[in-house]
Amino acid sequence: MKRGDQVAASTPLFALENQNETAARREAEERLRAADARLANLQTGKRPPEIETAAEQLQQARAMRELATANVQRQQKLFASGFVSGAVLDDARAQFKREDAHVKELEAAITTAKMPARSDEIRAAEADARAAKEVLAQSEWRLSQRAVAAPASGLVHDTYFNVGDWVPAGSAVASVLPPGNVKVRFYVPEPLLGRLQLGQSITVACDGCAAPFGATIAFIADRAEFTPPVLYSKENRAKLVYLVEAKPAPADAGKLHPGQPVDVTLPAS
Repeated sequence: MKRGDQVAASTPLFALENQNETAARREAEERLRAADARLANLQTGKRPPEIETAAEQLQQARAMRELATANVQRQQKLFASGFVSGAVLDDARAQFKREDAHVKELEAAITTAKMPARSDEIRAAEADARAAKEVLAQSEWRLSQRAVAAPASGLVHDTYFNVGDWVPAGSAVASVLPPGNVKVRFYVPEPLLGRLQLGQSITVACDGCAAPFGATIAFIADRAEFTPPVLYSKENRAKLVYLVEAKPAPADAGKLHPGQPVDVTLPAS
């Protein structure tokens, strides 16, 4: 893009160095992924392999309990026959109670493993994920501001920096003149001011234009001023004049260039 080019709306005009903003956006993306992963982990409970491991341990504990149950029954028969003492029977019963408690412990652990985290932990993780999304949105916005596109179709009127220049914050880098912003500025003496009204049509001609074209008066100054030093009229230079602005149609505005002298014909009285 250079001065004098015609650009369409959304055409890239210039881009600023953006390594810092790009790195910040990547960091924000990683933080969002980490926050989403933590939330998903809390919502789903433990991983399937961990639950399968606990299930295998539960099966082993149940087998040990069955063995302890059979041992209690056998020791009861032996005790009733007088072959073992009461202490041996008590040991067998105590072993059964330990194995039964172990089974119940593993069953409760598996039930807990399948459950999601507590509601307050999940709410905290959801808040972290939302915050990470907002940080990512801010990072994307900052990155997008490093490249500027044309807001409307028009003429690149001027550029103020070259590639590699340092641009101070808030400085204009380029100016684009859309056809709808082109206006004809001329001055009229006080005796002719009463003939003009906003919305009135005038005729504009210029050197090199194929034919005169119309324009609509959009502004009439309410204060008089002295004739500008350079005014393309040889009459009434010493008198006070009023500034008037008129806008041509967008199709006709493309025929004009900024600063180009024109001839204006006012409507007949």
